[in-house]
Amino acid sequence: MSERVVKRGTQVPDHVGPESAPATNGLDVIDRRIIGLLQRDGRRPYGAIAEDVGLSEAAVRRRVQRLRDSGVMQIVAITDPLQLGFGREALVGIRVHGDVRLVADKIASIEEANYVVMTAGSFDIIAELIAVDDDALVHLLNDSIRSIPGVTEVETFLYLKLAKQTYTWGTK
Repeated sequence: MSERVVKRGTQVPDHVGPESAPATNGLDVIDRRIIGLLQRDGRRPYGAIAEDVGLSEAAVRRRVQRLRDSGVMQIVAITDPLQLGFGREALVGIRVHGDVRLVADKIASIEEANYVVMTAGSFDIIAELIAVDDDALVHLLNDSIRSIPGVTEVETFLYLKLAKQTYTWGTK
């Protein structure tokens, strides 16, 4: 199990200069470099980060806290569900009649749903579910998701093998 920084949005690789960095979320090149370093090792000491980005350790600490407080990133331990006893993972496409936001909120409140997004396309919502076994997945699909008012269709894509999973978006 390793710690990683999870960040949604665009980031700039270390080799890109400040003139080409998009000004999303008010992040500058140093913020992006700090994020990139933490994505590679979420336990990296602030002193080591400070040396790499040319700031003091206190300045790095303040920047990391600001990035966390603003919701730009969080530092979390990424686990392998199989090693924690969860034997079934699935991506679920959901079609909705009515207010998609209400259905998305209900699905997001399900503990086994670890990723829920409203989408444009053939599905209104896509959710990732992690279950102990097939029986638990059937219960989630039938009793927790299909029973939500407004859900009209559910299509399930079972994970057979993870080919790639990364949390270093835009920092390589």
